Amino acid sequence: MKFLRVIIATAALAGCAGLPGDGPSAINITSEDVETESLTGGYSVISLDSTNIELIKNYRPLAFANQFRNVGGGANTTLLGVGDTLQVSIWEASPDGLFGGGGEGAGSIPAVVDESGYIFVPYAGRIRAAGLSIEGLRQSIQNKLVGKAIEPQVLVTLQDKLSATAVVVGDVAKPGVYPLPLRNTRLLDLVATAGGARAATFETVVTLKRGRRSGTTRLEHLIEYPENNVLIAPNDNILLSHRPRTFSAFGAVKANRLVPFKTKSVTLAEALATVGGLNDFIADPSGIFLFRFEDAALLKQLKPDQADTFAQQHSFPTVYRLGLRDPRGFFVSRFFEMRDKDILYVANHPTADFGKFLQIIAPLISNTATVAGASAALND
Repeated sequence: MKFLRVIIATAALAGCAGLPGDGPSAINITSEDVETESLTGGYSVISLDSTNIELIKNYRPLAFANQFRNVGGGANTTLLGVGDTLQVSIWEASPDGLFGGGGEGAGSIPAVVDESGYIFVPYAGRIRAAGLSIEGLRQSIQNKLVGKAIEPQVLVTLQDKLSATAVVVGDVAKPGVYPLPLRNTRLLDLVATAGGARAATFETVVTLKRGRRSGTTRLEHLIEYPENNVLIAPNDNILLSHRPRTFSAFGAVKANRLVPFKTKSVTLAEALATVGGLNDFIADPSGIFLFRFEDAALLKQLKPDQADTFAQQHSFPTVYRLGLRDPRGFFVSRFFEMRDKDILYVANHPTADFGKFLQIIAPLISNTATVAGASAALND
């Protein structure tokens, strides 16, 4: 029996390291070497606590707005261009004038700005319209008619602004090519004109393509963060895509799986509850980690001493760490919101591998005890 105990103890010490696991233990992830070399390894480690959770909760993701800041947004659509459809109305002081044949003292002439940028008005001839404002064109026509019409008065009305358009496609109610009105048009305005998204706003992403520049954001962020509701420029292409959000759960939780978001927002506490919580037998409550690519602007606020590291990047690999041994960790988890494609990992407790080994050798111990008992009975 003593020899058997020695074998079991030796196997326990040598074999625990070779047992399968759900991932690295908390002590491996949070060791001093990893903490100090995290930036060298290409990621940042941040402990969630009451001192930084408010900063994280109140952060405004404006990477989309910054992508299009001062890049062609709100181009001048107040000037006429090729393809614009106009209505030119001309009044004269006498019904016997050139344009008074209708008996109302006015003549109405439809016009389209041709490929050369001109329109044609009888008795005024070809008049340059492209590059002019409506008022500028009105004055130009009226000046051309002086001496030909009787005290002419001109009114120019814009029918369709086809020289400045944007395309809206994807998961919208009415995809198509939309003319931009004379006033500044914002991204959300155009999405609304196209009938809005077919799916829920928190499951829809908007991609804006302008020349060689492209940016993507959640549709709800156009409302929650007005800075992201950028001005539309002519020839912009807008794509709405139905993209449900998910997060992955691994490690010492009761269900390792891909989890879809069923509501607009999901907190870290709710995420843990969705996968059944921590596995009581192997989980380390102080080793809860969340992996994501975090906005560099937020990391500069969380780690101002390392701001230079994040200066040249839009996002940076980040590991958030939460401990639930302290009751305050539960309150922190209520305010930390999950994002699309987050990876949630709960580390094994350092003694979990030894517990697994005991489960493996339990039948052997039981059988040995039975044989030993039977042998003792025979000897008696």
